[in-house]
Amino acid sequence: MSQSRARQLNRAEVVDRQFLDHLDALERDPPRRETPGPDDSDLLELFDSQLASRQLDLMARVKRQENKVFYTIGSSGHEGNAMVGRATRATDPAFLHYRSGAFVAERYRKDADADFIHDTCLSFAAAADDVASGGRHKVWGHRGLWILPQTSTIASHLPKAVGTALAITHGKRIDHELPVPDDAIVVCSFGDASTNHATAQAAFNTAAWTAHQSLPLPILFVCEDNRVGISVPTPSQWIAKSMAARYGLEYRYADGLDLAAGWQPVQDAVAFCRGRRRPVFLHLNTTRLMGHAGTDFEIEYRPPDELEQQEGLDPLLVSATRLVARGLTTPKRIRERYEALRRQCLDEADRADAKPRLTTVEDIVRPLAPYSPDEVANEAGRTIAQSLRQESFGRLPEDDVPKHMAIQINRALHDLLLKYPEALAFGEDVARKGGVYTITKGLWKRFGQARVFNTLLDETTILGLAQGYGAMGYLPIPEIQYLAYFHNACDQVRGEACSLQYFSNDQFRNPMVARIAGLGYQKGFGGHFHNDNSVTALRDIPSLVVGCPSRGDDAARMLRTLAALATVDGRVTAIIEPIALYMTKDLYEKDDGQWSFAYPAPSEFLEPFLPRIYHEDATDLLIATYGNGVPMALRVAKDLAESRGIAIRVLDLRWLKPLNVEAVAEHAKDCSAVLVLDEGRPDGGIGEGLVTGLVEHGAADRPIRRVTGVDCYIPLGDAAGLMLPDEARVRAAIVGLLG
Repeated sequence: MSQSRARQLNRAEVVDRQFLDHLDALERDPPRRETPGPDDSDLLELFDSQLASRQLDLMARVKRQENKVFYTIGSSGHEGNAMVGRATRATDPAFLHYRSGAFVAERYRKDADADFIHDTCLSFAAAADDVASGGRHKVWGHRGLWILPQTSTIASHLPKAVGTALAITHGKRIDHELPVPDDAIVVCSFGDASTNHATAQAAFNTAAWTAHQSLPLPILFVCEDNRVGISVPTPSQWIAKSMAARYGLEYRYADGLDLAAGWQPVQDAVAFCRGRRRPVFLHLNTTRLMGHAGTDFEIEYRPPDELEQQEGLDPLLVSATRLVARGLTTPKRIRERYEALRRQCLDEADRADAKPRLTTVEDIVRPLAPYSPDEVANEAGRTIAQSLRQESFGRLPEDDVPKHMAIQINRALHDLLLKYPEALAFGEDVARKGGVYTITKGLWKRFGQARVFNTLLDETTILGLAQGYGAMGYLPIPEIQYLAYFHNACDQVRGEACSLQYFSNDQFRNPMVARIAGLGYQKGFGGHFHNDNSVTALRDIPSLVVGCPSRGDDAARMLRTLAALATVDGRVTAIIEPIALYMTKDLYEKDDGQWSFAYPAPSEFLEPFLPRIYHEDATDLLIATYGNGVPMALRVAKDLAESRGIAIRVLDLRWLKPLNVEAVAEHAKDCSAVLVLDEGRPDGGIGEGLVTGLVEHGAADRPIRRVTGVDCYIPLGDAAGLMLPDEARVRAAIVGLLG
């Protein structure tokens, strides 16, 4: 076929016509009877799922032109994944590739009241009645069938699938009641090109690392290999050669183009995973038909003969031949069913288009960040029996003398692990060592390695584990050793954890309380990675709650509130713990002990999202700050009060997201000038948000100035101080503001 002729062809129409022509050929020359592969009933239903998935793809191409659907990435050529859907259970959590239509069709058979075509058309049309996301995105998802909605295109869902599998096997270790049977497995599908992504490699490495330690990990990785990633070919035999020899993973191959050939290998792979509780890499041979999506003109990068060769591999051609050869049906009946499904899909698409869509901001964001203030307050203030705490602590911490932040956080974690039997604390070095800064010291010994444990050194994995544990009903408290390390794995929170409630219409949740040591001013050792003052990546994540205490008692109260937000509303939360304040005991001078505080009673918590105010009667100037800036501001305020008679009010934000700009503006209106003290860099920091908020809330009719860090990385040694705000700069800025 000439290039110009091929360019004019609609490949969806070509694939459709080819199948109908194949039925004509089967009518003229019926194949011999065959017996291998699935039982007759299995084969008939698998083929029907393949047909339904195909007609949905064809429908999307037609109705997109009518602006009735909004998604055209299809499953054509991947319909062999129906075998995986049939071989697994409705209670096996599934994290799916976007070409998983036939898998989902088979999973839907496990619920007699569920209608695959109806629900999928609603999702294609972004209808508010969409059972998966409520009209927010075209995703595969169903609460009752344990299909957790994914928008992943680069394998970013693999780490949380690993975490979910580990969470399932962890239940027996701490007598945790799982939401799925304890013999469930996790199904995680993805494309061949995605295996090259660092996130996928992290998941494979973690699975192998876990298997190496003989820890059960019942996960079925399903690589749907169509040998191309959008326009980039996957090198021949790359998946087989790279994964078959992968230590710690059980490699299995199945032909997804032929139900008869692929059936038993798929069954065996699932049985091995379920019975042996080991990770399996199922290499499923597929092809990609009709391009990457409706807007993809394959002829621009694939020669016509290659396109025709791939279209000749259409699994529906093989399946139809198998059924006719067995005498289970006739080409005429297949054609009738195919056309009936076509009409059904087109009609359902029209009906879905007539359904209401999301039309208000309030409706769109509703499931993103649920907040139940009364319930959260009740949960945060809920206490356990003092006798249990007495037995665990020995001497109750609230009866002790004031202590610094590191000890208060340790005690608060101790209390949370007592209060929540489902809570787990984990990360690098958190167990026997007790963390780099001894924050978790003693917790491993007190609660055991099933609840306080080390992970491998990979932040992507740590946050993936947290998501999996959260989805299985635990309260995960992962530790990210340094804020700079969070940036290595940011998308696990941004693209995955914080999006789940949104894209599932709040049907699935993965709550967590992530502890992140960070910010600047650490002395002794450091440099950029140990003095990272960038919080921008966290503040940009929709729905994430970020707290940053400046003192130990607030840190303890804040942890209780974050745990309540996670428990009640399923929120993903993070606490940035200022490293330089971990051991700080004094405020104004050596040994004054004024930055050591009594441990708050277990019923005390921080109300979201209120700041702490110092010197509330002062009206000359307001300093709005957080973290390390708070004791710095207090020292400057004391000095200027004594030397110049300037009365300074200090506002400790405590909560960095959401940022309570309204409260800052109200205090600003009481004062003659405002200084925003932000140790972060001038671009993308807290300071920009505060100044903008002051303008928007009518508090800009007074002098406002920022003092920030320098737009530079943090060097080693004393030079680090040149990059960060110090008392001299703050003092000079205030004097300049007030003339």
